[in-house]
Amino acid sequence: MSLTVYQYPKCGTCRKALKWLDENEVEYESVHIVDNPPSQSELKDLIQKSELPAKKFFNTSGKKYRELGLKDKLKDMSEDEMTELLATDGMLIKRPIATDGNKVTVGFKEETFEQTWK
Repeated sequence: MSLTVYQYPKCGTCRKALKWLDENEVEYESVHIVDNPPSQSELKDLIQKSELPAKKFFNTSGKKYRELGLKDKLKDMSEDEMTELLATDGMLIKRPIATDGNKVTVGFKEETFEQTWK
């Protein structure tokens, strides 16, 4: 099983996730989420496979999220509008996102990685 991990090198959570994958000898391809953000259709696919609502894909602690006032705007946005916005800027996307093409995890919780990727 090979994973694709959308991550940002300066993100501490991403570094922890990659360290966990390395320590558990899980093969992965690292994709820089800011230089190569997933497209709108890729995001829709990731959201569907994760079984999470689209708003869970937003980096709510990010500067850009606050600047755009998304906390108040998201509740009135459709999934199409959300994925369109996410595809425009990798810094808006919660990270890391790991996928093997079937399963998807968003963020890093050791227990979740343990259950999903080991």
